[in-house]
Amino acid sequence: MDGPRDTTLDAIASQVRSHPPLSLDEVADLLQAAHGDPRGPAEARLIRHHLGIALDAALARRDTLIEVGDLFQEGSVAVVTAVEEYAARAGDAAGLRRYVARVVDLHLDAAVARDTAQREADEAVVRDSRLYETAEVGLRRQLGRPATTLELAAALGWPEQRVALVGAMLAGARTLHDEEILDYLDDLEADDDGEGH
Repeated sequence: MDGPRDTTLDAIASQVRSHPPLSLDEVADLLQAAHGDPRGPAEARLIRHHLGIALDAALARRDTLIEVGDLFQEGSVAVVTAVEEYAARAGDAAGLRRYVARVVDLHLDAAVARDTAQREADEAVVRDSRLYETAEVGLRRQLGRPATTLELAAALGWPEQRVALVGAMLAGARTLHDEEILDYLDDLEADDDGEGH
């Protein structure tokens, strides 16, 4: 890890350590109070003293591509949800830590799975875009004209709908890129005009 991330993680760990686990008697009293006063001070104290579970779960997943700080935030949301639900149903003090840990684990596993799926989808888009562009250029050279969607579909072995979708996506990206270049050139021209006066 590098400096800024260590500093953030150190700050999170320090904050979590300042609220160590509570005794079962304290948890029982706080659960009873939280059951009678949802989202009140007792529930807030239970949440603060269970954030260590979120930190431990985040650290256990540090080998994923999600930052530990982001995982901790996700885990913190799960701690809040778990404590609220457990207090609302007047759960037993002895089971709260296990319940919170289970909810946090499920929540973080889902977050990691979503992130992995998104990364895979992004990689597939990049791969498909490259294949499309390669086929597009190759067919243009071979045919002496732009290829039709049907010709591209045959060359790629894709359904026409997929070819049309990737083609539209690339056309949009090219248009955006062209607009950004024009804006940049306009800015350069404006700067040159300003220096001449």
